[in-house]
Amino acid sequence: MVESLDAVFHALASEPRRTILGALAQGERTVGDVADRFDISLAAISKHLKVLEGAGLVERSTRGRTTVCRLRAEPLAEVREWVTFYERFWTTRLDQLEQLLTEEERG
Repeated sequence: MVESLDAVFHALASEPRRTILGALAQGERTVGDVADRFDISLAAISKHLKVLEGAGLVERSTRGRTTVCRLRAEPLAEVREWVTFYERFWTTRLDQLEQLLTEEERG
């Protein structure tokens, strides 16, 4: 799981890749459609898609001469689990701090 989380966080660290994921969340897109959203080369878009594919976030398929991309959101569930663990951790810590401060005010 750690390896896949590293790949997902690496993929999400790039604004263009997050934008690509946002577009794919609305439905399948051809590589050309994805590239049209950016002012960068098709080769650069292809590299971004390769990183997203490596993280398991994007799946590419060929239909005739067209390459179609679709979002695979399952790896994001692992990210959500990881973030939720730390959210609970910090919520507990902040609740304890609040309790200590309240006790200090009364005492």
